[in-house]
This record gives sequence, structure tokens and C-alpha cells, in this order.
Amino acid sequence: MRKDKLSERDVCTKFITPALQEAGWDIMSQVREEVSFTEGQILVNGNKVTRKKSKRADYMLYPKNHPNLPIALIEAKKNTKPLGGGMQQVLEYAEMLDVPFVYSSNGDGFVEHDRTVTDGKRERILTLDEFPSSEGLWERYCLWKGINEEQEQIIAQPYYVDASGKSPRYYQRIAINRTIEAAANGQDRILLIMATGTGKTYTSFQIIWRLWKSKVKKRILFLADRNILIDQTMTNDFNPFDDKMTKIKKRQIDKSYEIYLALYQGVSGEEDWKNVYKQFSPDFFDLVIIDECHRGSAKADSAWREILEYFHSATQIGLTATPKETKDVSNIDYFGEPVYTYSLKQGIEDGFLAPYKVIRFNLDRDLDGWRPEQGKRDKFGYEIHDRVYNQRDFDRKIVLEKRTELVAKKVTEYLKKTGRFQKTIVFCVDVDHAERMRSALINENADLYSRNHKYIMCIVGDNKEGKASLDEFIDPESTYPVIATTSKLMTTGVDAQTTKLIVLDRHINSMTEFKQIIGRGTRVNEEYDKYFFTIMDFRNVTNLFADPGFDGNPVKVYEPGKDDPISSPDDMDTNPDNEIIKEKESNYKPYVDDVDVHVSVERQQFYGPDGKLITESLKDYTKKTVREEYRSLDDFIQKWDEAEKKETIIQELLEQGIPLDALQEEVGVEYDIFDLICHVAFDQKPLTRSERAKNAQQDTYFDQYGEKARRVINALLNRYAEGGIEDIESMEVLRIAPFTQIGSPMEIIKVFNGKQKYLETVHQLKKRIYSA
Repeated sequence: MRKDKLSERDVCTKFITPALQEAGWDIMSQVREEVSFTEGQILVNGNKVTRKKSKRADYMLYPKNHPNLPIALIEAKKNTKPLGGGMQQVLEYAEMLDVPFVYSSNGDGFVEHDRTVTDGKRERILTLDEFPSSEGLWERYCLWKGINEEQEQIIAQPYYVDASGKSPRYYQRIAINRTIEAAANGQDRILLIMATGTGKTYTSFQIIWRLWKSKVKKRILFLADRNILIDQTMTNDFNPFDDKMTKIKKRQIDKSYEIYLALYQGVSGEEDWKNVYKQFSPDFFDLVIIDECHRGSAKADSAWREILEYFHSATQIGLTATPKETKDVSNIDYFGEPVYTYSLKQGIEDGFLAPYKVIRFNLDRDLDGWRPEQGKRDKFGYEIHDRVYNQRDFDRKIVLEKRTELVAKKVTEYLKKTGRFQKTIVFCVDVDHAERMRSALINENADLYSRNHKYIMCIVGDNKEGKASLDEFIDPESTYPVIATTSKLMTTGVDAQTTKLIVLDRHINSMTEFKQIIGRGTRVNEEYDKYFFTIMDFRNVTNLFADPGFDGNPVKVYEPGKDDPISSPDDMDTNPDNEIIKEKESNYKPYVDDVDVHVSVERQQFYGPDGKLITESLKDYTKKTVREEYRSLDDFIQKWDEAEKKETIIQELLEQGIPLDALQEEVGVEYDIFDLICHVAFDQKPLTRSERAKNAQQDTYFDQYGEKARRVINALLNRYAEGGIEDIESMEVLRIAPFTQIGSPMEIIKVFNGKQKYLETVHQLKKRIYSA
């Protein structure tokens, strides 16, 4: 067969793979083909969830004895394409994967792009027999990185692989490798930034494992700020350390272990804290890992920092999803610039994290404020101070009980519409507000609460019953509690994988705290149908999404030596396991029960393809986006008609960030996607699905079919009228009523004289549906 007639796979098999073998690459151990390294971004349309295609490298090459480190990528193309036709695509992959040597080939040779070259010729053309050897690329890599033989032994230490074969995701691999390389090069302060839900603890374990196994670090201390985190870590990710590992408890120090885990508070929480960690010599630990290092360890004058400075000779690695950079607190000042950052935006684009939508409520009393009439008294008879109270005052300085009831009502309405057993966290101003919110939600959900009193729980630091239910709330297998009201206890470190609704009913001034709260919903759990989450915002908190600092790299603004340091709210509570309410004012907080509160504005916002919320009107965004892709109505109709499956066009619209389910709700659920787009983007009068189905039903083309076939055709049209075009494009529709009453899928297909004839009938059916 002529070379220009070969498929892309044939080009790989006949030319690229033999060229690698000829260059000395071991195909079995050093070469991986068709490697998918992302999951594919999650796209949500109503109750249907799909994914974009995952990103996939045609070839990923590993140097000898270095299974942790992909060193080269090859993108293959058909021979009809230019030699370097795949270079731009594979360069994007190489940047994501942190791979230095990049190749494109159409079977005639290779174009090489050397990302290690900073001053000189980066690209060159190679013949098939000039592809570099594994040793040659490794030598160039070591020269670039400045790696000597001793450091190479550290870098070569393999990951821990369990019985299931689990290995690090691509971004975890980069984080681990960069940290190992930094440690091997003698860097003693290292910062990693990884979004909540991306596996920081697992990444920590692999870093420790490789440094420990290579005997570079023999005694390691892992510090976290939650007891539950320590226990989960020991049971799950750190389990392979087994009897080499221990948890430091107060006044129970055993120096025979190699891996130590401890609470910050466990070694610094009481007056005799120095007696705990000073039982170890300053050089006892070779490595200290600080989880959630944005908290107390970021403050130069904190007791936690004193622990780190005591063990100053150890390599110290800080991990956080939310680095803190304020005038008096700095992670960068202590740890240095991050060696790697993996953001929420990247996680959502890759499909490892869940996207979100926002429902914002503006309440009339929040917008206009409220001033009591002269002599006004609260429900307990105390006189209310005469002033204008605004949104920031509510629940902190004054309570409008009907405001709390309205929030509970709106939350319940949403849950009744979308599913009443979705794990929900309601963030409140303080413990008092969390308790009152719990009561208001019970009144709105009396039916489910009467079945199980744990349906709604207040989970705060000073409530033993609620706090004891935290483990049950975060357990995906536990149905109850369903709704948790809280203040600060659940803002960080709570691995609630199935949380689908986050309710914000308190002001958040700290970007760090905001990121932590949003992180409660970002985990994906396919087993429990958790692919996305919703944020209900009653305090305009989600304005912070527009702040460049939300998903950008941290900028150092630390000003050491300030006489009057400014603390952000999440610095106030240094012991999140023991929530402390610090009132700035000791004045009585009035409780007002006779002031009505109403919703003035309710608006949905959606996660856009650029990683930002779509803030313009849904119709305007749809019109602009569609017209960027399709020049005219005729162009759109032509593409729609040409699509073998209309679902392909629907998928493309979703990938462009158009929330089609919300658009249907706004314009009319009775309209087809085709009519929605024609109407919103090109100002055409829409037809309902029922009207289109009726028109198609009257078409004389189907008169040629027998009675049983006509029954199937009519059932397909009815199905289209009810659900849309995607329903009839799938043959799975034949497995449900009313088709099952006509016959089995095989029997129905026989009525049309085979599968091909059935599919042709569906094609003709779609053609007539859209002929108007």
C-alpha cells in the first residue's frame, strides 16, 4: 500500500516504532503508546453529564531506569500531513507534562523541538534513522538540569505502586519530581500549591516514600492541623509505612520510629508545648512536611513557625491549595517561590475536579438596609439601637429572623427541585447563626427530619453531637447527615467528596478562606454520581471569583517589621477543632421576628470555557458565542443538517460554555436545542418539539412502511417530543417503554430489515423533523 494511503496508526506501526527500536529504545519498558493523561472536562446539561475528549499523547518515552520521568513525546500524523504537522499540538502537551524533548512525524522523518535550549536553535529535522537514543536524551537532560550521579540515584527511586496499580496523575508526578529534584539539589525550603481535591496527601506520601527509600531522608515529620486528617492519612495514603510510622501524642514520645505524624496543636497547643517537640533534638528529623501551610505556619511570630525554626536543619516542604500572601503573612517569604502550581482552573479543564454554577440572591433588606422605628424593641423586649443596619450587620450585630427563614426556604426549594439527599453545607456567620439556620431548615424539611433527626445537623466546634457527626457527613456511604450548618469548622481539611451544594450566608473577606470553602465541593466522585456542584450565594461572596487572585499565581506582598500587622479572618481561629467565637463588641445582639424579607433578584451564573463565571445575560452570551462559530443562520442550519448525529453539535455548544439546560428553562423547555439556537442567536421564531413531531408525522414519506414499523416511528416521534433529539439518536431507546411493548430491540430492527435500514429510517425521520 502506498505510504500516503496509510492511516495514522499504520504510520506508527510501520515507521515510527521501528525507528525507535533502531535507536535502541526498549519498546516494552521505555515506550508507551496512546497515553491519556487527563479525564476530559465535565460538561453538564440538565441531568446529563458528558466529558470532552481526554488529552492523549501518541508516544511517551522514558529513559532507562527512570520509570518516573517521561523525557520525550511524539505526535504522529498521516503521511499526507506535513512532517511537523503535529508540533503545535504536542508542544501544548509537553508544557503540561513538563517534558523537554518533543517530536512530530508523518513517517518520513521527525521534527525535533528541544525545550531545554534557551539560546540557539530549538528545532531541527531528523531522518528516521537519526532519532536520538535513550542515553543521548538522558545525557542532554542531566546537563540541562545539572544532575550528577549521586542526585541521579535519588531521582531514579520509583514510586510506590499498590496492588491496584494506582500511580500518580500527570500533575502529581510533576509535583513529586520537581520536589525530589529540588531536595536532591540541596534546596531546604520547598513550596507546592495544589488545588483542593487534587491529592496533596497522596503526593506527600510519594515524595516521602521516594526520599525515604533512597535513604536520603531517614526520619520524617508530617504536620497537619486536623486530628481527622492525621487519622485518615495514616489509614489511607500513608498505610504502606505500616510499623515504621507513629502518631505523636502528648508526652508519649517514642524515638524508634521513622515516620512521625502530628497535629500542630499536638506539639504547640498548650503551655508546655516546648516540652513535647524539644524532646527531639533539632537535627532529629531530615524532612518536615507541612500540610495546609497557609495557616499558622505562615505567620512569622506563631508558635507553629517556632517548631519549624527549631527543626531548621531539616528539608521543609509546605503544601497548600491557598498560599497566603498578605502584608504580615507570607508562605513565599519562608518557603520560596512554588516549585509547582496546579490550580482549580487546570483541575476543572482536565476533568479531575468538578465544575460549578452559582445562584445569587439579592434580598431587599440586604440591598436597602433596615432602620428600626423609634422605640422599636426586639422579641425579648430589649430596645434596638437606632441606626441603619446593612447586610454586614445581619446575624453578626442584629438578627432578622425572617431573613434566616427565607434563606432556609430557598435552599429547600432548590433541594426539592434537584434532589433532597444531596450533601449540603451551609456556611453561617457564627455558631448562633448556624444553630438558628439548623432550626429554620428543620421547619422547612419537617417530613424528612421526622424520619431521621440527622437529616439536618449543626456541625460546629463547640457542639459535641454535631461535631461527632462530621465523620458520617464526609463518608460517601453514609446517607446522614444530609445538610450541615456550620461556621468555620468545615472551611478546610474536610474531605466531603459528595458535597453537591454549598450555601454562603456570611461575609468572607479572606481569599484564602474563600478558596478553602469552594474546595469543599470540587471533588469528583463518579461512584456516587458527583460530577458538579452548585453554590448558593446570599451575601455577594462570589464576587471574589472575579478577583485575579482567585486562580492566579501568588504574588509576594510581605512587609516584614510592620508595627501594626493586619490579620485576615481565618488567622483568628488558631484551633479549628475548637471553634472560638471572638466578638469585637460585647453589646447585646437584638433578635427581630416581625420584619419581612423578600428576594429582590435571583440570578444564575455558569462556569465558562475560560475558567471564569459567565456574568452577562444567558441570551447575550449564547448569541455572541454561536455567532463566533457560525457566520449566519444558513451556516448553522447547514452544519446541523450535515451532522450525522445532532448530539455532536449539542456537545460542541456545551464545550463552548453554553448551559443549554438553563437556556431551555429561560426560553422554554418545550423547544428543541435547534430552535433555541435559531431563536436566541438568529432571531427566528421557534417551533415546539410537539409541533415538529406533528409535522413529521404527517409526512407522506412514511406511508411506505408497514403497520408495526409505523408504530415504532410514531413512538420515536413521541419520544422526541418529550425529551429531544438525543433520545431517538441512541438505539438504547428501544430498550424502554413503549418500544418494549412492540418487541425486543432485535425484533424491532428486523421489522426494518436490519440495523442499517433502521438507522436510515431514523435519519429520514430527523430530516423531516427539521425540514420546517
